[in-house]
Amino acid sequence: MLFRSKPIAVAHGDIEFKNVVFAYDPDRIILKGVSFRVPAGKTVAVVGPTGAGKSTISRILYRFYDIQSGSVTIDGQDICDVTQASLRAAIGIVPQDTVLFNDTIRYNIGYGRIGASEAEILEAARLAQIDPIIRELPAGYASMVGERGLKLSGGEKQRVAIARTLLKNPPILLLDEATSALDSHTEQEIQSSLKLVSKDRTTLVIAH
Repeated sequence: MLFRSKPIAVAHGDIEFKNVVFAYDPDRIILKGVSFRVPAGKTVAVVGPTGAGKSTISRILYRFYDIQSGSVTIDGQDICDVTQASLRAAIGIVPQDTVLFNDTIRYNIGYGRIGASEAEILEAARLAQIDPIIRELPAGYASMVGERGLKLSGGEKQRVAIARTLLKNPPILLLDEATSALDSHTEQEIQSSLKLVSKDRTTLVIAH
C-alpha cells in the first residue's frame, strides 16, 4: 500500500526530539541520542561551541536532512510523515545570514507571505522596527536592496528577516544564530524585535 504524506496540523506547536541520531557521514555521528522538548508557546535555547551540532538541529527540524534513528515530532506528528511544504510553512526562520533578493524592500518583506496587503507589509516593518529607517530612504519601500542585500547594513537585513517572519506569522520560530554576525549595540536593538516576534510562539534559539 502506498503511503502518502499528509500536511502537518499544528494546533499548539509542541516540539520533541527523542533519541535522535544523525550523521552527515556514516563514520562521524553528529547527534548521538539527542532528546529535548520545546513546550508549546515557550522558548528553549540550544547553546554550544561551533561544530557542536547546533545548526544541524535546525536543519533536521526544517527537513533539509532526515535522521538515522529516533524521532522528531510536532504536536505528536512525526515530521518524516508529513509533507515538506506544510512543515516549512509552519516554521519561520531568522538565520544568521538572511537571504535577500535583488529587489525592493517591499518585495523582500512581502516574500514572507505572498499576496499580503500593503498595510500588512507596513505593519510587519513597524513591528520589526525598520519602518522609520525605510521611510528615510529616497525611494522608501521601493528602494532596491542590491545583490544579497548589499545596500543594507547587517542590522537592517536582520530587521527585514524579522519583518518577513512576522508577516508569515508561523506557529513555530527558529532563531539560528540570528544576531551572531552583529555588533553588540545592534544586537541589543534587534533582541527587542526578536522578543516581540517570539511572543506566544514555540521558539527554538540556536546560539553560541
